[in-house]
Amino acid sequence: MRDALRARRLGRRDYAEVWAEMRRFTEHQDASRGGEIWLLEHDPVFTLGQAGRPQHLLAPGAIPVLQSDRGGQVTYHGPGQLVAYVLLDLRQTQFGVRSLVQALEQAVIGLLGDYRISAERRAGAPGVYVDGAKIAALGLRVRHGCSYHGLSLNVDMDLEPFARINPCGYPGLAVTQLADHGGPRDLERVGDDLLGHLSRTLGYGISDGNEPGLRARTVES
Repeated sequence: MRDALRARRLGRRDYAEVWAEMRRFTEHQDASRGGEIWLLEHDPVFTLGQAGRPQHLLAPGAIPVLQSDRGGQVTYHGPGQLVAYVLLDLRQTQFGVRSLVQALEQAVIGLLGDYRISAERRAGAPGVYVDGAKIAALGLRVRHGCSYHGLSLNVDMDLEPFARINPCGYPGLAVTQLADHGGPRDLERVGDDLLGHLSRTLGYGISDGNEPGLRARTVES
């Protein structure tokens, strides 16, 4: 188990502001600073990945659309969705982009397993699926050997905006959430549980970055 990653709980935040903060963090990241995981939810927004195609935006209406620098196509963020951004210096780890994506997927699969929800990944379509419907989306950016962006997990939210897009670039892709499968609805609880699984799959302890006095919480694999 490596040194701890700091977990920061940011509450509900504007996407563009947090994106700018991630880029600033990454520009100044080095081994002495260590990595962080940011847990939050966003105000309603559609985001297009680097290769995102506008034709996958079917009817965005009044919801803002932002071009992002993450991987992937188009997705929706909004209240009731848990977002986990993983800011990690990959040069200090054994991870490449693909293995990091797999580690994040496995953390979500393990989390859902704790809630007695059977989930799986799909080859060539990053994310986590329940009964063929997407419950978690992933999109990363690696710059100067450091990762940012991460995953979004639908917990208890209004899923209607997903009908205004081709989610992740797949026409007709069904989308689901924890609340529809008997899972917990509380984002704080789900965030805490997710941190435990990220500790396992990433191989780090987790310390509370919002309260510096707390000890690192480590989950042994």
